[in-house]
Amino acid sequence: MRRLWVGVGAGVAAFLGIVGLLVVGVYVAAGSGLGGGAGRGMVGLAQGSVPAQYQDLVAKWGNLCPALNPAVLAAQLYTESNWDPAALSPASAQGIAQFIPGTWATEGIDGNGDGRRDVWDPRDAIPSAASYDCKLARDVKGVSGDITDNMLAAYNAGPYSVIQASGIPAYSETRDYVKSIRSLEKSFARPVGRVAPSQQAAGAIYYAQEKLGTPYLWGGDGTKEDGGRFDCSGLTKAAYASVGIELPRVANDQWNAGPHPKRDELLPGDLVFFAHDLKDPRSIHHVGLYVGGGYMIHAPRTGAVIRFEKIDAQPDYIGATRVTADGARALPVGTGSRRPA
Repeated sequence: MRRLWVGVGAGVAAFLGIVGLLVVGVYVAAGSGLGGGAGRGMVGLAQGSVPAQYQDLVAKWGNLCPALNPAVLAAQLYTESNWDPAALSPASAQGIAQFIPGTWATEGIDGNGDGRRDVWDPRDAIPSAASYDCKLARDVKGVSGDITDNMLAAYNAGPYSVIQASGIPAYSETRDYVKSIRSLEKSFARPVGRVAPSQQAAGAIYYAQEKLGTPYLWGGDGTKEDGGRFDCSGLTKAAYASVGIELPRVANDQWNAGPHPKRDELLPGDLVFFAHDLKDPRSIHHVGLYVGGGYMIHAPRTGAVIRFEKIDAQPDYIGATRVTADGARALPVGTGSRRPA
């Protein structure tokens, strides 16, 4: 294995001798059945998963009915608009919750009590999305199967289709929609137990170690045209692609590729993120690959090389993501900033 510890002291190089043991620990933990994630019942939001200005709205209205929880509502809103209150789709779906005008006319509510129903105001649109979800849940309450799955299927295909199919209809779009939202739910839910480790984490770390010493290139994906160089999210994307998991290109999109372990629960292979605003995941500007002991491998900046460094070398840590294949597949296409990072 090539070892280019450019700019790294002897103590750090010695520490890397135990990285292999840490990686083995990932596989042992993954096979042990430890872990979990948010269960049914009272589901909270993971810290930093929802932009601060919408946190209270999602937490309140996400508990409107038994079929809904704040993490499901957050996953829907993220999928629909990536938290953009001015979003407008080619099909004329409007606002943060992407209501089409006809649906808004019948389902929009005055969530903030100002006497107006404004599809462009998240204080109306988020409560309306929750209200509409719960109405659909009531419409399909007699259908067998998971109540939340059926509610989401009704949102996509209409309640009649769910009733007629006695569950999720056999439409690929509807099935994909339900699976995506339920996978993304884990990214927004506050974990109630230890988060299961990724079995692909070791391979991602091995890939990143092979790139140590490679010069940074803004927007670099490691291609021949890039001279094999990367920026921070280009490196993490390539590392997980090497084990068959396709992440989005930019760091703030990679944030939602799985659940968010606490700082003291980090495991090798977790993605660690840094943001300008620690209350807004959309402001994420940097990502690294955690390797254990408080260290990460990352591509820091122009003029530097891919290196092994403490997380605390970056002052604005917002949190971490434990990447899952389902979480990565569920991410909507084209979300987040298009600026490479």
